Amino acid sequence: MTAVKDATDDYFRHKSDDQVNNRQSEVLIDGKETNLKVRHALSVTSELGADISRLAKFDGIVVCEAPNNKLDKFTGVLSWKDSKHSLNNEKIILRGCVLRNTGWCFGMVVFAGPDTKLMQNSGKTKFKRTSIDRLMNTLVLWIFGFLVCLGIILAIGNSIWENQVGDKFRAFIFWKEGEKNSVFSGFLTFWSYIIILNTVVPISLYVSVEVIRLGHSYFINWDRKMYYSLKATPAEARTTTLNEELGQINYVFSDKTGTLTQNIMTFKRCSINGRIYGEVHDDLGQKTDITKKKEPVDFSVNPQADRTLEFFDQRLMESIKLGDPKVHEFLRLLALCHTVMSEENSAGQLVYQVQSPDEGALVTAARNFGFIFKSRTPETITIEELGTLVTYQLLAFLDFNNIRKRMSVIVRNPEGQIKLYCKGADTILFEKLHPSNENLLTLTSDHLSEFAGEGLRTLAIAYRDLDDKYFKEWHKMLEDANATTDERDERVAGLYEEIERDLMLLGATAVEDKLQEGVIETVTNLSLANIKIWVLTGDKQETAINIGYACNMLTDDMSDVFIIAGNTVAEVREEVRKAKENLFGQNRTFSNGHVVFEKKEQLEMNSVVQETVTGDYALVINGHSLAHALESDIKNDLLELACMCKTVVCCRVTPLQKAQVVELVKNHRNAVTLAIGDGANDVSMIKSAHIGVGISGQEGLQAVLASDYSFAQFRYLQRLLLVHGRWSYFRMCKFLCYFFYKNFAFTLVHFWFGFFCGFSAQTVYDQWFITLFNIVYTSLPVLAMGIFDQDVNDQNSMDYPQLYEPGQLNLLFNKRRFLICMAHGIYTSLALFFIPFGTFYNMAGEDGQHIADYQSFAVIIATSLVIVVSVQIALDTSYWTVINHVFIWGSIATYFSILFTMHSNGIFGIFPNQFPFVGNARHSLTQKCIWLVILLTTVASAMPVVAFRFLRVALFPTLSDQIRQWQKAQKKARPLRRRRPQTRRSSSRRSGYAFAHQEGYGELITSGKNMRAKNPPPTSGLEKTLYNSTSWIENLCKKTTDTVSSFSQDKTVKL
Repeated sequence: MTAVKDATDDYFRHKSDDQVNNRQSEVLIDGKETNLKVRHALSVTSELGADISRLAKFDGIVVCEAPNNKLDKFTGVLSWKDSKHSLNNEKIILRGCVLRNTGWCFGMVVFAGPDTKLMQNSGKTKFKRTSIDRLMNTLVLWIFGFLVCLGIILAIGNSIWENQVGDKFRAFIFWKEGEKNSVFSGFLTFWSYIIILNTVVPISLYVSVEVIRLGHSYFINWDRKMYYSLKATPAEARTTTLNEELGQINYVFSDKTGTLTQNIMTFKRCSINGRIYGEVHDDLGQKTDITKKKEPVDFSVNPQADRTLEFFDQRLMESIKLGDPKVHEFLRLLALCHTVMSEENSAGQLVYQVQSPDEGALVTAARNFGFIFKSRTPETITIEELGTLVTYQLLAFLDFNNIRKRMSVIVRNPEGQIKLYCKGADTILFEKLHPSNENLLTLTSDHLSEFAGEGLRTLAIAYRDLDDKYFKEWHKMLEDANATTDERDERVAGLYEEIERDLMLLGATAVEDKLQEGVIETVTNLSLANIKIWVLTGDKQETAINIGYACNMLTDDMSDVFIIAGNTVAEVREEVRKAKENLFGQNRTFSNGHVVFEKKEQLEMNSVVQETVTGDYALVINGHSLAHALESDIKNDLLELACMCKTVVCCRVTPLQKAQVVELVKNHRNAVTLAIGDGANDVSMIKSAHIGVGISGQEGLQAVLASDYSFAQFRYLQRLLLVHGRWSYFRMCKFLCYFFYKNFAFTLVHFWFGFFCGFSAQTVYDQWFITLFNIVYTSLPVLAMGIFDQDVNDQNSMDYPQLYEPGQLNLLFNKRRFLICMAHGIYTSLALFFIPFGTFYNMAGEDGQHIADYQSFAVIIATSLVIVVSVQIALDTSYWTVINHVFIWGSIATYFSILFTMHSNGIFGIFPNQFPFVGNARHSLTQKCIWLVILLTTVASAMPVVAFRFLRVALFPTLSDQIRQWQKAQKKARPLRRRRPQTRRSSSRRSGYAFAHQEGYGELITSGKNMRAKNPPPTSGLEKTLYNSTSWIENLCKKTTDTVSSFSQDKTVKL
């Protein structure tokens, strides 16, 4: 059955892949990558142009590095025409890239097939099984061993009985003296009892488990609360074998772009000359929150405005109309200082091609407020200022890099004035300001702190008027520096520093990197569920850190944020050592903290030492540092440090490194891992984790096709884990406990009977009862419980994430719980056998006839067994549905119907050899004493369970017990929910300046190589629609906090 189901899963995967691969599509907008990457051809080869004859004669030889998985590095040398030319990453186009801003490209294939970096980063598909599957296999072996032990005991008993007692019976069965060997009899009895007691080995368990998992998968597929209506995308369980493992997740590994964020930047607020724009004020001038009732600024007067931008502060437009020179200069700077490329589509609309969404947001904001960037050439930039076309002469472009964290343009306006416009990280730019900006600097700095406190990405804006003579001298030195070969970069950087000084501060911008709806709430709830979230992204460190703060994974309340950025093994080792010293040195003496971590000697689970760290810590590590750590002996120390931290952010990592991090935690921490992503670069990580989740986002369906579960939004992850995962684990554990108990109670009655039947391998029950017990009488009730049961409802599962903890600790079903179920089953079998046996020993019925015959005894025990296990499953059921009632009570009714049918005269007349128990049921079950015995047996079996559970709930209630009791009390009258007061998170300022930028784009612009000589070919006029999502704080307010507070006043809840 399992093989058939797995084959069915594989077939549907193949069918889905085949459907996607053969789908006909018309590409209107390519959403693979929103950030442009700069690539240059060698000057000696770019001269070949599009001349096919010259290209055909090209005979250069490339000597390069061996195939590897490093996406950000390439080293090679082209030998051609008796000269050698170095090749780096900027000269290489990787497989899977899409050309932008160029019509064609001729290339030389360096790596092909499995040697390409894309394929080098692809992971292998692995066969996934849950921890419960592995435990079940172990327990089945245990049970088989237990069966063998029972067979040996009964075989030894048979040999002893035959030797001491059996000789006295041989005269009645006409056996000759010496024909029966007691040892051989014991050998035969061993195999007979192996056959009789084989029902203790739960073969049907596997079939039932697959049916339950199939039901859980359909619940995920049918969940309307995980249906994304904007794209008509439901959640999908693409496998049916991993559902209960969703309730045991310890670590979540998440991609950033497209998973946590929409990768959409929106201009939200700004500070110009000490005044904040973007806030909304009431009639009394008090600041208020933006609501749906507030009218945004009307941009309809500007036919070239981007209709998707919403700005709610009318004062900025009023300042522009009044001609405020500082406001005009601020917007002029945004329209001039950037690397954006413009073009017109077929509908005549202005379209921007941006290197990073940050810049796109700023240029679009300037465009909507009347300062429209129109076009550029290598020497000029043309903008439209409030309806007037103005062309600026581009004199110099001071490009961005990771050290400078700023960019500048030097332009000459139509009046002949030379101006330097600069934007960059405030921490860097403020050091370059003229002393006269002190008061404005203080005010703007406060505004930046306020912006950052709201999770916005900040940027400082400044300018400088330049003297014509001074600029000419500086420009001559810059040309000389560019012409040199020795220390060229250092000399150019020095000249940039010289001219970017004595700047005049204009203000600051605040851009929102739009998170997916519900991300903050999801991260918060998963953290409360003790699930650690690691972000694995290919973005730069600053970008990843900003998103960490925006998602509340990083907070200013954290004790420390460790940054590992070493370029060598020694540097990484030292940074890890210092981080551990910092953490342990400050916290060795504390005993109660927020972060509990496991310290493992040699990273083995058999030597876990629990330690406590006071405070929350975070770890940020760069890709090159991670590569050094993973390839050396540092990885164990790094893993230990990372697992002590509340949040881990790995930036600039390759797809293969993502998979390696997942494997490291999975193999050395014995923890259940989940990886979630939306792009092809996440496929390896998704395949490596215990559970892979794909998001059907902007980057295609590669992640979805490789995943085990898929949906459209990151926020659905909390429902998948806290509701479906927890329920699946809870139901599966209950099912297994009951199934093992039922089998032991049913089978071990034969064992006790063996001591009273001369160990003759005589069965207690009728053969038909043995056949039908697991198939008919008890199969449906346990399936109903395994599919439908729930301890608390879905809303409370979300409101109390701490309910998730039992699954992480594997508390509901483990070897200890199995032994308890086994002991429970043994006790029930004792009650089932010895209470009827003792009651009917030398007893006569109401009619004076002897009723202690074998057939009556079998009927009484069978009837008691069916009723006892039905009562037990009724006690185990927490959530009653019509199906549960029908299956449980219907199974009892079915038992009696079949019992009286098989014991009837009619069926005996038809099949006398198959149904020998004629009339026994009618004779036995019509006597009151029989029913009293059945009642006594049922009470004796169930009362210890009822008493134990009552005392446990009364004296040591779990959180689930308390919430369930509160839930029942709330069914009659629910208190009104009060909204949570909105609070603003205080935060230190973090710069978010265009961190997706790459160095070299400015040089490309000034070279003119990316300028199109002719008008671009017509493109579709389809524009991206940005839907208005509810703010995270509103979503957070929708959830009640009074539930926890009022509940905790009545009951003591350990959270």
